[in-house]
Amino acid sequence: MVSNQHKMTVSQLSQNKRHSVKMWATKSSGGAQVQSLLLANRAKVDALASISPDVSEITRLRFALAFPNGNEAKVALRDTVAYRNGDGRSIVEAAAEAVKQATAGGGWDNDFVRDAAPHAAAINQFITPKNIISLSTSEGDLVYVIRASAINDKQLMNKVSVPQMVEFFLYVKEIHNLVANARSEKSGRLCEVIFANDITGVRAIPDRRFSKALTASSEQYEKLYPSLAGPTMILNLPFVLQAFIGLIKPLFPKTVQAVLAELKELSPLATNNNTRKSFLAEVKRLVR
Repeated sequence: MVSNQHKMTVSQLSQNKRHSVKMWATKSSGGAQVQSLLLANRAKVDALASISPDVSEITRLRFALAFPNGNEAKVALRDTVAYRNGDGRSIVEAAAEAVKQATAGGGWDNDFVRDAAPHAAAINQFITPKNIISLSTSEGDLVYVIRASAINDKQLMNKVSVPQMVEFFLYVKEIHNLVANARSEKSGRLCEVIFANDITGVRAIPDRRFSKALTASSEQYEKLYPSLAGPTMILNLPFVLQAFIGLIKPLFPKTVQAVLAELKELSPLATNNNTRKSFLAEVKRLVR
């Protein structure tokens, strides 16, 4: 779910000029230095330490940044600690062990992460690097790329329940959280997760159960992992909608629109160096 190289997402730029990539992006505040943020929020970060001695300083900083009101930050962190020690404990522990195993060799072995996911035996048949992949920028941010049209969501949801699917997505978020926080501590730069939604080939409304699982897990994202999400990108928006999105773009401050070159699946993003470098350059220019 995270590559072992500094790779990023989605775009095999065609040599044909007709397929040049266009993007709309709002500027991100990513790249802020941890020490300067800690200095500016020291009182709130220290106050949050009373909630639990096990919560890292990076995590407390994320809550302090997301909740300007100190009492709201405490309530949110208290709820998160309760989740991690209660309903979410098995997910948290599985993710921690998976990251430990994945990094044991000095790189990143994603098989450990995939195999340790909740309900992996059923879900991994349908969710693979062909349709969902997590990659890395050179700065340490994660890029979570989803091509929804390549997921047979109806068959998938015939194998698992909505709560089981939610657990899977929360596990992915916990993996991202562990990796981003570790990189933040090491680099001194507050790392985030950029979301890239590639809607190539979308022809029908997603399965209602799959959409419900996505919505439920997303609703918990900001609650459990504040200040972790970076910009959201919409890729391969149909031409007929591009002008419309341009008109209402101010209503979507975290949305990026892009035209993606023709990749039959996402897995080449993990192996094609030219693809990776081209897209990295585009995203860095447009969302920073």
